[in-house]
Amino acid sequence: MNKSMLVGAVLGAVGVTAGGAVATYSLVTAPKYAEVLAVKPVNETIETPREVCKDVTVTRQKAVQDQHKIVGTAIGAVVGGLLGNQVGGGNGKKLATVAGAAGGGYAGNKVQENMQNNDTYTTTETRCSNVTDTREKLVGYDVKYELDGKVSEVRMANDPGRQIPVKDGQLVLGEQSVN
Repeated sequence: MNKSMLVGAVLGAVGVTAGGAVATYSLVTAPKYAEVLAVKPVNETIETPREVCKDVTVTRQKAVQDQHKIVGTAIGAVVGGLLGNQVGGGNGKKLATVAGAAGGGYAGNKVQENMQNNDTYTTTETRCSNVTDTREKLVGYDVKYELDGKVSEVRMANDPGRQIPVKDGQLVLGEQSVN
C-alpha cells in the first residue's frame, strides 16, 4: 500500500467518525418538542340582528263630535235656568234664573268635556323592534412556548397540550396553524 492511499484511508475514517459525531450530537442535543407555557383561547363575538314583534293593547280616545261642547252647555243652561226659576220671587226669581242658567251652562260644558275625555276604545296593534343576539365563537389559541431557552408565541387552531413537536429547529404545526 502506498503512502497516499494510507493517508486517504485515515482521512476518510476521520471524516466518517466526525460526521457521525456531529449527527449524533444533533440528534442528542436538538429538542424534539417545544414546552408549552400558556394557552389562551381566542374568541370572536358574532352579532346576529333579528326583528321581534308582539301584539299590544292600545287605548285611544274616540273622535270628538262636538268640539265646542255646545250640547252640554245648552242642556246645562236650560236645567240651571229651570232650577234657578224655582227659587225666590219677582226680580230675585229673574236673577236666580239667569244665575242658574249661567252656572248650569258652565257645569254642562265641563260635564261634556269630562265625558268626551273618557270616551275611549281599545284595540290591538302589532309593534316590532330590532334586537341583536350575540354569541362567542372560538377562532384559535394563542400559545406561548419555550424552545432552546427562547420564549415565543404562535396562534394555533387547536390546543396543543403540553408540548409542540419540533423538526429541524422549527415547530411542526401542520394544519393547526391559523396565522
